[in-house]
Amino acid sequence: QVQLVESGGGLVQPGESLSLSCAASGSIFRMDRMGWYRQAPGKQRELVAAITSGGTTDYGDSVKGRFSISRDNAKNTVYLQMNSLKPEDTGDYYCNARFVGTTTEYWGQGTQVTVSS
Repeated sequence: QVQLVESGGGLVQPGESLSLSCAASGSIFRMDRMGWYRQAPGKQRELVAAITSGGTTDYGDSVKGRFSISRDNAKNTVYLQMNSLKPEDTGDYYCNARFVGTTTEYWGQGTQVTVSS
């Protein structure tokens, strides 16, 4: 089993910054891609950003240029730096982990991000 523990959500005003982190533990041998997805009320879950163990990144169109994903492989932790936050960034943010050689993926419990004045 794999456990993903997220931290760092909260309430911020538009234009402010916030950072999230997600620590993986358990059977994480062959863990490759880690990422963040978000889900706003009434909407489908969407990709925010992802990063492979080799450092290749992928971003959702709405966050390009504002968000940055990074990873510490030694700590099995992925980080999401969110700058210039907008009200439309509000939602539940979920950490995701995928593994080499399998379609199995794991999700964290989610952390709430609210951008409001």
